[in-house]
Amino acid sequence: MAPPLSSLPLLKLSHLRLIAAIAQHGQIQLAAQALKLTQPAASRTLAEIEKMVGGPLFERHPRGMTATPMGAVLVRRAHTMLMEMRDLAHELQQERDGATGLVQTGAVTGPAVGCLVPAIRKLKSISPNVELRVDVGPSIQLMRGLEEGDYDFIIGRLLPENDADAFHIVPGKIERVRCLVRSGHPLAGRSHVPLQDLRHHPWMIQERGTPIRQAVEGAFIGKGLTVPSNVVATSSLVLMMALLNDSDMIAPMSVEVARMIEATSGGTLTALDLDIPIEVSPYHIITRRDRRLSPAASRFYALVLEEMARLRE
Repeated sequence: MAPPLSSLPLLKLSHLRLIAAIAQHGQIQLAAQALKLTQPAASRTLAEIEKMVGGPLFERHPRGMTATPMGAVLVRRAHTMLMEMRDLAHELQQERDGATGLVQTGAVTGPAVGCLVPAIRKLKSISPNVELRVDVGPSIQLMRGLEEGDYDFIIGRLLPENDADAFHIVPGKIERVRCLVRSGHPLAGRSHVPLQDLRHHPWMIQERGTPIRQAVEGAFIGKGLTVPSNVVATSSLVLMMALLNDSDMIAPMSVEVARMIEATSGGTLTALDLDIPIEVSPYHIITRRDRRLSPAASRFYALVLEEMARLRE
């Protein structure tokens, strides 16, 4: 009496391969050769499978073997399962090689433009199926997200309350500031503009305590000047661009962002040529020591390191 199908042991992949090979070649000898088996071994394996399912899977004819109705079901399922296993192997290989998966990262504005953008282009050219989630924001937001596991790594600055020993830190670079204005601004086109000439113009700048604002205010204080008081505080580049075009406002931002905006403004915006450089404390590439990067994140991380090295040259 044939065993109930629900109680059959699980078929092995080697069983499925043999069934598929017999169906493809029509002879057990040719199937054995294709699988690098001896014919007696292939015959014994087929007998084992037929015992499992409780009936013959192939009919023997002088010209070869054809599947029985039960065999046809198993052949069809064998093809499907073997294809799924090949797809699984391919997907796992892609995951292991970093060709697929999710990467979550964030950066402050300057390196987001100068470092992440070219790294994203490179990653997508070699691993188009990797999904990227990129946030751009202040370091306080990014460091909080990194601590909570929302990011694989960030490009930003450690905060005083952060435990440096909990993170792996790759030194980045000092961020330089450029002051953007409309092309018709009274100060546009002049060389070596002194800071004191900027004092009485309206400013559009990031919120208090942000690195760029601290750098700008520090530059004024370092020259013995009072900091600008006519200020609109915002981090929105869209708002900055809209207001710059129709006013005499001055908007300080990182060099990378200023260059991008100048290049896309059609000549309506330009950067002032100041007599002193304004520099922001360096940003870094930061990961958690207790978190191992996935293959996809490791691949993107390596590309970001390459871009950071290029920026430091």
